[in-house]
Amino acid sequence: MAKNAAPIRIGVGGWTYEPWRGAFYPDGLAQKRELEFASGKLTAIEINGTYYGSQKPESFAKWHAETPEGFVFALKGPRFATNRRVLAEAGESIERFFNSGVTELKEKLGPVNWQFMATKKFDPADFEGFLKLLPKSVGGHAIRHAVEVRHDSFRDPEFIALARAHGVAVIYAGDSEFPEIADVTAPFVYARIMGTSEDHPLGYAPAALDRWADCAKAWAKGETPAALKDKLVAAPAEKTPREVFLFVISGFKVRNPAAAMELIERV
Repeated sequence: MAKNAAPIRIGVGGWTYEPWRGAFYPDGLAQKRELEFASGKLTAIEINGTYYGSQKPESFAKWHAETPEGFVFALKGPRFATNRRVLAEAGESIERFFNSGVTELKEKLGPVNWQFMATKKFDPADFEGFLKLLPKSVGGHAIRHAVEVRHDSFRDPEFIALARAHGVAVIYAGDSEFPEIADVTAPFVYARIMGTSEDHPLGYAPAALDRWADCAKAWAKGETPAALKDKLVAAPAEKTPREVFLFVISGFKVRNPAAAMELIERV
């Protein structure tokens, strides 16, 4: 890690994926040990199952116990909170999510990704109403929030100002069909890169891996990555070291663990 830089955490989405058996997981590894294995190779994992429904407190406690010290989970917020016409009415869904046992992850609880459908447009008043519902802490645990917006109407300085006012990160959707908004709006950075390909053994070409590693290192130092300056919507954020969460998602999923492990080596 570079001097005057915050930690960089890199991983994939989930850990249960049959094609990873033999490609990422060793042949013969028991399925119940896959999280243990993955968390020994990666530094973070984004849990997708929480988007679709509630998990049990016992599950969160088990995931905490099976992973090494320093490992972090990001969680997808429930779709019941984000896939609605009036976002400001999501309070009950948000409260139910945080009462489901997520704090059993303890110090391994990372940011929550609130992902919106590509059809959801930016409505300043309603979106601010949603941001006001997001708790700063739950049961003594500080909670960090990030929003993954997927409509071009969010390329708006007013949206960036709202996110900064509430300390909520705008997720950078790299190599994707969605808007790429590189503005830093929180004390941490959350990026999801979606361009892995079957053509490369490590998911990405070496030059692309270098580019993403450079972006992560720049974010960790509080800088705007040179490669992403044209993706800014508003003025750059204040320069200060920020913890970085970077997940290799979608694309050619079989290669995602290889790309994440290579990026860990490069940062």
